[in-house]
Amino acid sequence: MSESGATAGPPTAPTAESDSAPGRALPLLGLYRGLTTAGLPLIQLLLRRRIARGKEDPTRIDERRGVASLQRPEGPLVWIHAASIGEAQSVLVLIDRMIRERPALNVLMTTGTVTSAALMGERLPKRALHQFVPVDRPAWVRRFLNYWRPDLALWVESELWPNLLLETAARDIPMVLLNARLSAGSHTGWQRARGLAHRLLSSFSLVLAQDETIAERLRDLGAANVTVSGNLKTAAAPLPATAAELLALQDAIGSRPMWLAASTHDGEEAIAGQAHAAIAKTIPGLLTIIAPRHPQRAAEIAVQLKRQGLSVARRSLSEPITDEVDIYLADDIGELGLFYRIAPISFIGGSLIPHGGQNMLEPAMLKCAILHGPHISNFQAVADNLAQAGASRPIDSAETLAVTVEALLTTPDVATAMADAAAVTATAHSGVLDRVVAALAPLLDNTAPASP
Repeated sequence: MSESGATAGPPTAPTAESDSAPGRALPLLGLYRGLTTAGLPLIQLLLRRRIARGKEDPTRIDERRGVASLQRPEGPLVWIHAASIGEAQSVLVLIDRMIRERPALNVLMTTGTVTSAALMGERLPKRALHQFVPVDRPAWVRRFLNYWRPDLALWVESELWPNLLLETAARDIPMVLLNARLSAGSHTGWQRARGLAHRLLSSFSLVLAQDETIAERLRDLGAANVTVSGNLKTAAAPLPATAAELLALQDAIGSRPMWLAASTHDGEEAIAGQAHAAIAKTIPGLLTIIAPRHPQRAAEIAVQLKRQGLSVARRSLSEPITDEVDIYLADDIGELGLFYRIAPISFIGGSLIPHGGQNMLEPAMLKCAILHGPHISNFQAVADNLAQAGASRPIDSAETLAVTVEALLTTPDVATAMADAAAVTATAHSGVLDRVVAALAPLLDNTAPASP
């Protein structure tokens, strides 16, 4: 049950088979466990291929086999699993709060992507550690759990690996599904495997859903003790940026008109390049900044853009932004806060392809006029709020992207009004963190009592 797009191991159990009673989950689970046990050669091959493609850290690949690379701290440990960078960033504010209020508590964060691992290495506070989540193979999952022995497990949003989930439950470790989301499409798919969904979701002691629609979908599939806490992403602090880097970037760009295509996925960089070429015909000196969701794709993106006749400078290679540069490829990790602060207009990627969109609250907090494509199911409620406030505009092609960006660049007052409305909308959700902390308090008190 994953909507994140991160790859933590083999695909989750099939959903195409009718499975109307909880007891009928057993054949699917048995098949899945058998395949993930006997499929060791294939899993090893997949890991090698992912290393070759830059999707795994070769120096930490044993973590994917459940072998720890860090010492387990003494005392109570809360394990938080977040699929990738967006989910991981959303719980940083919660981790800070838990550690501050509970001096004996330690936190283990697991994720499944190289970019999220790099970012967590920079941003996790003291008493919080990062490891890669083990591939969902029974022997590797047991090795991981036997070593770390978590006292409480928090799973973020929607990525539920059956072996990892059920092995955790078998150890009587309380589990919470935090900031839960389930799209209409995924709900329909899981209705064809209701028994399996019930088996997985009923393992949670508590489910905190982002909104009532999601809560109802989860209850329909067998989740118990479901409550609505709101979207934890709305409680996140603005993405960071250093003053020195901001000044240096402003000096390098100067007075050039610019816009940002952020968190782009394969196919969207070419669309941004086409939009740039169209806009540049009427707005001389235009600079387009592209920040890909997965920076390890930067080399192929640069080649693709150059084939479109565009001049590209890569930030990771310290290539300067000269007057001739059309596209500045922001391919370092963890710098979106810098680019959101400098760009008046941001297109948010993952939305022109059927991915579900990326986080629109991050640019909203930093006063960007927001553009997005039609595929925004991951952030539908946020997108609706931004649209109602006049803070965003939908686009569906390179042509509409070019027309909209050009219109906003030539009417800066309109772009500023959109950006101001975005900032107001982003800060309108008060109390989410307090509700999450209050809901978790009974379980946390059993793990590590708060300081008086």
